[in-house]
Amino acid sequence: MQVLVADSLPIAQLEGLRALGVEVRYEPGLGAQALPLAARDATVLVVRSTEVNAAVFEQARGLSLVVRAGAGVNTIDVKAASARGVYVANCPGQNSIAVAELAWGLILGLDRRIPAGVQSLREGHWRKKEFGKARGLFGRTLGILGAGAIGRQVGRRGLAFGMRVVACSIDLTAAKARELGFDFADDPLALAQQSDVLTVHVPASAVTKGLVSREVLAALHDGALFINTARADVVDQVALLTEARRGRLRIGVDVFAGEPKTGEAEFDSELAKLPDVYGTHHIGASTEQAQDAIAAETVRIIESFLKRGEVPNCVNIAEKTPASWQMIVRHQDRVGVLANVLDLVREAGINVQELENTVFEGANAACCKVQLDARPAEALLERIRASEEIIFVDLVALG
Repeated sequence: MQVLVADSLPIAQLEGLRALGVEVRYEPGLGAQALPLAARDATVLVVRSTEVNAAVFEQARGLSLVVRAGAGVNTIDVKAASARGVYVANCPGQNSIAVAELAWGLILGLDRRIPAGVQSLREGHWRKKEFGKARGLFGRTLGILGAGAIGRQVGRRGLAFGMRVVACSIDLTAAKARELGFDFADDPLALAQQSDVLTVHVPASAVTKGLVSREVLAALHDGALFINTARADVVDQVALLTEARRGRLRIGVDVFAGEPKTGEAEFDSELAKLPDVYGTHHIGASTEQAQDAIAAETVRIIESFLKRGEVPNCVNIAEKTPASWQMIVRHQDRVGVLANVLDLVREAGINVQELENTVFEGANAACCKVQLDARPAEALLERIRASEEIIFVDLVALG
């Protein structure tokens, strides 16, 4: 079995993969164009930023699992993977502290204008009067859009700075917010209206695209700080550029529209050049601690897949199948028993959606749960029951 690692991974974790008894091909220089051919013999593919397009799944017939060594799977054609029955998993939460630390670096840098002050000194200017002006953060309101693993880490640090923390998230309730020590906002607009600092920590998806709209940005008061270390397309980029040109907000971003997909490239961004914008190079997860944690999680996912057939953090398993009935078959644990049952189901034109077989101690008997897309006729159930190796058959309607 071959594991292809198509992006950089710590050496210790590569050895962890080899310890699983698999062939490990380490080719961190592969790009999207070379990947389909390179992955043809791979069973497992590990990537970080390299794009995994539909051509990979068309050519790599033996590919069973793709692991994104990071949060999110926006660089992977998940639809194409699902069509080929390939598991796609990621490593959520492993980089949460690193991203939270960068978000706070941007917040503090903007409030005290640290980068601009450093640049002034490098140019030979002493400007204490100018750079001595700052609002300060204690007692002010930190708004967090997206209270997942990263957002919560940012919020905890906000509380430590003596800030009031208000959160808004799709799965957050007022009660859950209180448990975290946060106040609760119903929607992004209500959050922005009360925020001195608004920081964004939502994944890129069809639901979150443009979530920070022109109206949300306009609701921030003059001089507020806006931070985005999530993804560029969750923010209305035209509106953000307009606000940046006006100089009404101080803006910190780690993600840009049209940013390079490679580690080194020329990049011309008007937003990044504006004086009240502090930008970084999409480095939120780029700490040794975060990369070690992500790599260790990658190894854990692959080990679970190889040893138990289970894929932690899988993102493309159907939440609900067309199954409407579950047939429960208790049977002797013998060769061919389940094959005969499934043959009868197939003859009836009924499709099996999911199947789980549990063997009891002693390996004499087992119980198989078979989820079906149609109700089997009583005559079919009787044919199954007629076998001497069948102990019991029952049928349950799925809600």
